Amino acid sequence: MKIKISTLVNRSRDEVWEKFDENLFLALKPPLVPLELLQFDGCETGDTVKLRTGFSPFRQEWHAAIIEHAILESETYFIDIGTKLPFPLREWKHKHRIVDSDDNTMIIDDIYYSTKLLPLDLLIWPLLYFMFYLRKPVYRKFFS
Repeated sequence: MKIKISTLVNRSRDEVWEKFDENLFLALKPPLVPLELLQFDGCETGDTVKLRTGFSPFRQEWHAAIIEHAILESETYFIDIGTKLPFPLREWKHKHRIVDSDDNTMIIDDIYYSTKLLPLDLLIWPLLYFMFYLRKPVYRKFFS
């Protein structure tokens, strides 16, 4: 399944890329979701992010590896894939795009996920979409 959400912010692409760090990651935490950051290396190829999420005794870890990043003429991006995912996810690929847009910058969360069961994919799509949609005001505030 795919999710794609775009947010326009009033900063240059370089300013946005500079602030894609641990502070932004923590600010983007969905409300009401317990999340503990275990490791944050950064957003460049070879970096790792590890977190623990959920309520006890059902806490699970989510590990991601940054498999690619690039700074191009009009876009900066990095791609993380899930290496250890919470149930029911089986696959996760998230391309974080920071794209020039006139005098502003567009942040695009481009996500692919799979549980390997289409009915379950469809069932969790609204929840995942909503969780990432909630990033829009956080991005705007963080980059205001």
